[in-house]
Amino acid sequence: MTISASETKKLLIFPAIDSERLLSIQKISNLLNIINTSDQTEARQEITDADAFFGKMTPELLSQTNNLQWIQTPTASLEHYLFPELIAHPVQLTNMRGLFSDVIADHVLGYILTFARNLHLYRDAQSRHYWGPIGDEQAQADFLSGPGNVTPVDLAHKHLSDCTMGIVGVGEIGQEIARRAHAFGMKLLGVDPKPHPVPDILEEIWPLDRLPELLQQSDFVVIAAPHTPSSEKLFDAEMISQMSPESYLINIGRGAIVDLFALTKALHHNKIAGAALDVFEVEPLPADHPLWSMPNVLITPHIAAASPRVAERHLQTLLENIRRFLNEEPLLNLVDKQAWC
Repeated sequence: MTISASETKKLLIFPAIDSERLLSIQKISNLLNIINTSDQTEARQEITDADAFFGKMTPELLSQTNNLQWIQTPTASLEHYLFPELIAHPVQLTNMRGLFSDVIADHVLGYILTFARNLHLYRDAQSRHYWGPIGDEQAQADFLSGPGNVTPVDLAHKHLSDCTMGIVGVGEIGQEIARRAHAFGMKLLGVDPKPHPVPDILEEIWPLDRLPELLQQSDFVVIAAPHTPSSEKLFDAEMISQMSPESYLINIGRGAIVDLFALTKALHHNKIAGAALDVFEVEPLPADHPLWSMPNVLITPHIAAASPRVAERHLQTLLENIRRFLNEEPLLNLVDKQAWC
């Protein structure tokens, strides 16, 4: 890392991080004064003249600052992090978005392939030692006539290049999902308040007021949007009713975006074909929730971002932003705090 700074800066880390990561930060520059603590009293004292902060900011800590210029959050999500005083404060805020894009995109395609090929239903059948193709349980391959006619079994299995995926939130995660879906030949639609086209894959991204149009045309609707005041319960009963009865809803964004009661009711009445959910309004999902028992629902316990690669990316983002801060360069992942007002 190249450091051209000539003035010492103070970085407060609270709660404290492990010695290995701390050593990586210490190697950046001898002009960086690092305070690494898990003691709240010490953190309150040290933040008074800190220039930068990494960890969990609180209203109490923020009220003690006199020179704070930059806060790096340890997470990508912000709904649990932001509070009114922080939004109003002039301090620059950066988060950890972008670490999980490819991992979560893989997870989404896993959901889609599962639904398209009925893998969840075949897994259930396997547990019962039952052989029976979806679409016609009595059908048997005879190896005589060949596939000359479209059968009920064929119709029960989707051809992905005939399907349309609608992406709600075409940020870094949404873009990676689009790239993978494109590789399967899927048609792509996307809505986002701040369009980020994906060259040669998703050139036109619609404004949010065209979301109902996207829902009506999509076989798979993927929510990859963040939780902000404007997205909370965006998928209520009225919005879900815009979806095709043959379509699937996938949520790897934030649980608060989907009204779980409305979704459960729509699934119960076969208003949509199914849902795959990694995030929920309430986590863990209560053991008695009806979604657990629905065969057309896939549930994973908020693990779409799980990967042995994420920790190293997390550290590299932190180190790069510290380097940029010391050199007075633009920071990575700057947050628009006003979007949370």
